[in-house]
Amino acid sequence: QVQLVESGGGLVQAGGSLRLSCAASGSISSINAMGWYRQAPGKQRELVASITSGGSTNYADSVKGRFTISRDNAKDTVYLQMNSLKPEDTAVYYCNAAQRAALSPRIVLNNYWGQGTQVTVSS
Repeated sequence: QVQLVESGGGLVQAGGSLRLSCAASGSISSINAMGWYRQAPGKQRELVASITSGGSTNYADSVKGRFTISRDNAKDTVYLQMNSLKPEDTAVYYCNAAQRAALSPRIVLNNYWGQGTQVTVSS
């Protein structure tokens, strides 16, 4: 079993910054991909950023150049640095950890979610 604990959300003015943290524990040796998703009221949950065990990263077009995903393997923690925040970034942000098939990474073998942390950006 994998447990994910998120922190760092809050209220910030437009143009400000926040850093989200996600600490993983439990049976994490099989995890080879982690990411951040967000969901605003009335909208579908969307992928914001992801990082693989090999260090490859992907970002939603809406956050490219503003957000950075990173990891600290010694702490089993993944971060999302969010700069130049906009009101449209307001959402609940969820940490995700997954085991994906090595040669078919679109196939998810195991999937875990954090509890979510609220990010609110005011005008």
